[in-house]
Amino acid sequence: MTGPTRVAVIGAGAAGLAATKALIDAGVDVVTYEKGDRPGGLWARDNSSGLSPAYGSLHLNTSKGRTEFADYPMPADWPDYPSADHVAGYLADYATAFALTPHIRFSTGVTSVEREGDGDSERGAEPAGAGWIVGADDGSSERYDAVVVANGHNWDPRWPSPAYLGTFTGTTMHAHDYRTAEVFRDKRVLVVGMGNSAMDITVDASYVSRGPVLLSSRHGVHIVPKYIFGRPSDKMNGILSVLPWRARQTIAQTLLRLAVGSPEDYGLPAPAGGLFQNHPTISDTIMHRLTHGEVVARPGIARFDGDRVEFTDGSTETVDVIVWATGYRVNIPFLTSAWLGEDAEELPLYQRVFHLQDPSLSFIGLIQSTGAALPVLEVQAKLVAAHLSGGYALPGAEDQQKAVARHLAYSAARWGGDRRPRMRIDFDGYVAALPKEIAAGRERLRRGAKPFSTAHEGVTA
Repeated sequence: MTGPTRVAVIGAGAAGLAATKALIDAGVDVVTYEKGDRPGGLWARDNSSGLSPAYGSLHLNTSKGRTEFADYPMPADWPDYPSADHVAGYLADYATAFALTPHIRFSTGVTSVEREGDGDSERGAEPAGAGWIVGADDGSSERYDAVVVANGHNWDPRWPSPAYLGTFTGTTMHAHDYRTAEVFRDKRVLVVGMGNSAMDITVDASYVSRGPVLLSSRHGVHIVPKYIFGRPSDKMNGILSVLPWRARQTIAQTLLRLAVGSPEDYGLPAPAGGLFQNHPTISDTIMHRLTHGEVVARPGIARFDGDRVEFTDGSTETVDVIVWATGYRVNIPFLTSAWLGEDAEELPLYQRVFHLQDPSLSFIGLIQSTGAALPVLEVQAKLVAAHLSGGYALPGAEDQQKAVARHLAYSAARWGGDRRPRMRIDFDGYVAALPKEIAAGRERLRRGAKPFSTAHEGVTA
């Protein structure tokens, strides 16, 4: 090493906090940029960034034992499914417990990240010692040896595209902007989507709306209650994780059918794929509201005509408010397409962490997991820290490319080629695999592979 490694982490949500802690533990000099005024990112509902989608009734849809950081367990007396406020406090306490706050520049958004010498040399052949220039909205510009992107991907709302035929004259909103059910009081409400937020908002609205809430979707999903046979349902996944995913799927679907039946039993569309292939929706309450007639399932939208919505089965309904629970776009606005390609969802990364053209640029949290996020972020952070502290060596460029190709082939076969296949990971398999990857990187060092250093040169992919 030619000097202490200086690293910029972008974001102080769960991913950025995990990265900051791991880098400090590894003896790396780290500065973390956070647009908001407190740690917690999207979980911090009162964060000044205004980007948090957390609504009043939001709770974890994975149990605390499967969600917590290994290095910082959640309190034993908490409920199995803590609230958003619980999680925001947990992340703030995590930052305090590990003295992360002095390393965080709050109310400072990153506007640009550029490689030194980008205009003077070919990508993948930067001059020795080239670093990264990070520009911020306070006008500052500083040099770092490496950059860790941890800005999250659930903050830029995805709207229907192309737009539906006709014009809707009522109120429209994205789930991102929902906070409390009062906006639906005495209104006729339509929620579009089948994810966790869609179900939560539908249930909330059903207690104050005028008439039953309409729940529209073109495709179905598996709906998993938070408890199966008296235990948090995601614990079943942990128990079955030693089995191949197809075997897990068969067993889990059988147990689910025995416990709650199928979505079709409740008037919902059939799931588009098997359990563990499309992301299940976790909800205890949607079934209750459906069976009591307070929520009514509808197929996809065909067109609008004023305050009338026509569905693909030919039925029509008068609606006052439409909530688009249609997810989020992956948006990393401070990096150019030279680094991200045309679509950040399609960005190939070694181990879903390291940029193939230059591993001094890494990503934490750019994943779509079958389980909780925090344990994934924690193992990714430890992998990045091992690399940037010189305790882990990457395989050669060709081996990285082959590993990325294998992952894409597996993901496309399991989840389909149109469902963010590069971002998909199997929670249990991935969390178990990354510590083994760190050990493999140490073995590569022992055999003479070069570690990261501040004199690092770009990797030609």
